[in-house]
Amino acid sequence: MKYRQIQSTDLTVSEVGFGVWSVSMNWWGEVSEPDAIKLLQRAADLGITFFDTADTYGSGYGEEIVSKALAGRRSDIVIGTKFGYDIEAPREGHRERPQCWDPDFVKRACESSLKRLQTDYIDLYQYHNARLDVIQREDTLGALEDLKAEGKIRHYAVAVGPDIGWREEGLYTINERGIPAQLIYSILEQGPADVMIEAAEQAGVGVYARVPHASGMLDGKYTKDTVLDEMPFDASDHRAYRRMHWMKQSIEKLKQIDFMIAGKPATVGQIAIKFVLAPQIMASCLPTMTTVEQIEEYAAISEIDDIPQDELDRLASIYADNFGVGPPDPQKSSTSDTGWVDHNGDPVDREMVVPGAS
Repeated sequence: MKYRQIQSTDLTVSEVGFGVWSVSMNWWGEVSEPDAIKLLQRAADLGITFFDTADTYGSGYGEEIVSKALAGRRSDIVIGTKFGYDIEAPREGHRERPQCWDPDFVKRACESSLKRLQTDYIDLYQYHNARLDVIQREDTLGALEDLKAEGKIRHYAVAVGPDIGWREEGLYTINERGIPAQLIYSILEQGPADVMIEAAEQAGVGVYARVPHASGMLDGKYTKDTVLDEMPFDASDHRAYRRMHWMKQSIEKLKQIDFMIAGKPATVGQIAIKFVLAPQIMASCLPTMTTVEQIEEYAAISEIDDIPQDELDRLASIYADNFGVGPPDPQKSSTSDTGWVDHNGDPVDREMVVPGAS
């Protein structure tokens, strides 16, 4: 495993991190607690040091499972968690809970996270899916500075999302606040994270990415030869809001990037991660991992050659043409409603989009 610094902080993290949503939610299939602990410990054994969770994952379980699995390794790991959702409020399906950004709420949330994590400090405390007006609030920022002064958090950042887009939020975080940002970024869904990455490079502000496998399209399950006659996700899967049109387009895109995959001593999942890590400002990548085999596959990327520049250039040209599959879907932003529909064509509330997933 190789390690990088999150620029604008003193945190050094593994190039591959562990998105704890993988084992604390049931949106990718149920993972038992013993299996979750086994997965987290195996990740740590393989040199993964960055564990990204949130208080809203499993109503606190996503933090508790970290402490249960890694309590004896606290000094060796970097813990990122998130705030902003009222996890005591009722929730309907995948819909977002109410959010609160008042200073007192933020401080109480931090105390609760510290207790569940069984630690005295949080390395990276992140706004969870905050809109632009929230990131601009000085009172929320003041609460974070208080927590930092008290030693309860080392750094704070913004997890930009929940869906692709959120350009204004990401650019304000990097350019105006000068704090790290967690972005959605993959071979298939590069924008507007690519603009944020460029801004981060110019500002010397760290970024790190989630959803490198484009909601499962780049983890090896699907190939250029896959034929889909019906949506593969059932109602309980967090990706069920995706449209059939998106799935079929994604498979067409896989055909266009076969030159990056065919004949290489690497899996498509590994290549997808290497792409995300190509910008040096990108500190870490947080794939979804629910099996030991996936952890071992992704943790081995340090043994994989970097993607050649000529292939990156070719990909850039193909991406600029949306892989030749027609106009792209509008990129989502908190400042514009773009009419989400599910794969049956029925309207879906924008906030049904899952925190932490594309």
